[in-house]
Amino acid sequence: MSLEIKEVKTQHELKAFVRFPNQLYKGHPNYVPVIESQEIKTLVPSKNPAAKDCKTALWLAYRDGKIVGRIAGIINPDFFYKWGKNYARFGWMDFIEDFEVASALIETVENWAIENGVEAINGPLGFTDFDPEGVLVEGFDKKATIIERYNHPYYGKFLEDLGYSKHADWVEYEVKIPGEIPDKVKRTAEFVMSRYNLKVKKIRKISEVLPYIDQVFEIINNIYGLIYGFVPITKEISNFYLTRFAPLIDLDMVSIITDNQDKVVAFAVTMPSYTEVFQKANGSALKLRWLLLKGEHRKTHTADMYFIGVRPDFINKGVSAALFYEIGKSIIQKGFTKAETNLEYESNFAVQSLWNHFEHRQHKRRRCYLKFFISSTRTDDDI
Repeated sequence: MSLEIKEVKTQHELKAFVRFPNQLYKGHPNYVPVIESQEIKTLVPSKNPAAKDCKTALWLAYRDGKIVGRIAGIINPDFFYKWGKNYARFGWMDFIEDFEVASALIETVENWAIENGVEAINGPLGFTDFDPEGVLVEGFDKKATIIERYNHPYYGKFLEDLGYSKHADWVEYEVKIPGEIPDKVKRTAEFVMSRYNLKVKKIRKISEVLPYIDQVFEIINNIYGLIYGFVPITKEISNFYLTRFAPLIDLDMVSIITDNQDKVVAFAVTMPSYTEVFQKANGSALKLRWLLLKGEHRKTHTADMYFIGVRPDFINKGVSAALFYEIGKSIIQKGFTKAETNLEYESNFAVQSLWNHFEHRQHKRRRCYLKFFISSTRTDDDI
């Protein structure tokens, strides 16, 4: 049977590229379909400011006219400027359980990267940390969240067989929500708020968040800036992703703490799990809106933790406890019984130590792989 790798050039091919994983995992209980219209915007440079300066190519694998795989290649100049690493990255990688297909796709993106003069390629990664990243290597029996992508166990094995090695891991935790906030967390929160004269902003409508958005992303750029593969988030990029996630935000589950000059000290964004809602929407933005109007997202007992940030000058001062105290009160009141932490860099022990106040378990792991193209005595650099 003939295998053909074809670069995506037309709108029809782009739609096929986006729809392929929804078809590959159709009916799988742990896969969460992407919203197709949102995914198309992400992949079109004229619509996604994070992609506009990147060199990008997308490919589809066909066998006897049927799509059997896909992959994207990305060269992000912001990554080079920040880290000084002349790497390409691959992402949006999916394929049937066939080593020939995986090998042909990987060979295609590698040749493209070499032609563009890079020394190595790593992934799966997107344009920014707001895109899905990593291959699932543990937790195949667990449902994905809406910012993750489920994959079959053979993905990682195929990459390793093709000469790729681990470059970074992210871990994820499932945290049991107690019936009440632990006394130690409550006491620490009250002490920190009083000592540093901090205030919790009561957010009742989305417009009340807007004056603090730039400060929140400044904190993100400062504290996430040292984490693997991070590229800076500009105002234009932040607006792009805010437009996507704003309809999903429950303001009762957003916490912003400010100092006595009304400057953001810390923030946390938690949302109800939208996993089952997105599964029901099955890639349709229209159906997703209808499900949200029906309140389907209110039926879940799982909360998803998305972003936690503390201004650098307040790190190690107990502010995280204040964040958890405020968010925890809302989560308990709403009847959530567990929370998903989403991705944490495996050596980010400061964040992982936060879960020690609660019953928790590490239940998923994702891996980013790296491959150099030339013989080298270099070891894997931390980026």
